[in-house]
Amino acid sequence: DTACKNRPLDLVFIIDSSRSVRPEEFEKVKIFLSKMIDTLDVGERTTRVAVMNYASTVKVEFPLRTYFDKASMKEAISHIEPLSAGTMTGLAIQTAMDEVFTEEMGTRPATFNIPKVVIVVTDGRPQDQVQDVAASARTAGIEIYAVGVDRADMQSLRIMASEPLDEHVFYVETYGVIEKLTSKFRETFCAANVCALGSHDCEQICVSNGGSYLCDCYEGYTLNPDKRTCSAVDTCAPGRHECDQICVSNNGSYVCECYEGYTLNPDKKTCSAMDMCTPGRHDCAQVCLSNDGSYSCDCFEGYALNPDKKTCSAVDMCAPGRHDCEQVCVRDDLFYTCDCYQGYTLNPDKKTCS
Repeated sequence: DTACKNRPLDLVFIIDSSRSVRPEEFEKVKIFLSKMIDTLDVGERTTRVAVMNYASTVKVEFPLRTYFDKASMKEAISHIEPLSAGTMTGLAIQTAMDEVFTEEMGTRPATFNIPKVVIVVTDGRPQDQVQDVAASARTAGIEIYAVGVDRADMQSLRIMASEPLDEHVFYVETYGVIEKLTSKFRETFCAANVCALGSHDCEQICVSNGGSYLCDCYEGYTLNPDKRTCSAVDTCAPGRHECDQICVSNNGSYVCECYEGYTLNPDKKTCSAMDMCTPGRHDCAQVCLSNDGSYSCDCFEGYALNPDKKTCSAVDMCAPGRHDCEQVCVRDDLFYTCDCYQGYTLNPDKKTCS
């Protein structure tokens, strides 16, 4: 039962080998590819397979025209080496369109009506724009499945995948359990099962069961009593929320919070830097000037900012209110002495006049 008589496909695997994918995890991706090939009806006239490898750059490991038997494909996969650094998912999809889905590289002519399918496997957030590239690919008739692992950004997976999303976006917690997706894809690509035909009402995952089906949920979700819909177990797991800074789980839902020095915006998701000049937030001696989450110090009129950029020194010690002379203040650098008008004499206190 390992050979599935799937409908013929031109199938391209695009696998992430950026630095975040550890060597032992990359080996598990290669095992996943080999097991996927085992489930397919591979051949020149049935399903053709290509494999692409990407990080900051993109490498076509082999195009659709190279191998038509499982043994050769699996042998080639065993020799794939990770590229490390970067996650240029958009570039990888663009390269698939430009260099792999061409008749010269083994894609069959449009008149054959062979579905063009891409399976992207990634554990990160794309470092380039995938939205427009993925939309172009889908418009060109390419069906995109997005498989997210561990730290993968769910929003990016949903942006690149084909509709309906619940049948084209998959998430697994670790590379160690990625193999369990092979049965999901096997059912998807096999002809005539309820799940592949889309005539089911499962919110997330449909599992074929004879002539019928059962519903299941992605990792981190649990099946509700209606046996159709799913609820998040931890709504603050990576990729499951839209909080800019801090996510706080709250009974099947979540609320967003911000780091110290930031305040929650009216959208209840994003954060803005707080006014750092509120009392107690700064160490300016006189005047605090707010500046986008930071601040700078200034001084009152008649004072100058010291080299420490915090404290101030009087520039004019005889400025009104800065001295205690009764009649006349005489400046002397940063100090002053008192004097009296004509007809008066300075008292022994050196301030008042008689």
